[in-house]
Amino acid sequence: MDDKTLLQMANDVRKNAYCPYSNFPVGAALLCSDGTVFTGVNVENAVNGLSICA
Repeated sequence: MDDKTLLQMANDVRKNAYCPYSNFPVGAALLCSDGTVFTGVNVENAVNGLSICA
């Protein structure tokens, strides 16, 4: 898998981000050595310390 595909996957998954406070959706795509790809997004909480970033 090439970098362009990973970037596209990260961009596509951004729609799943929950960021009502920053309005800054973040997406990530991680390629593992066995070819598995994990994606993630940022998730915000009203209590800022409980927010999670991709």
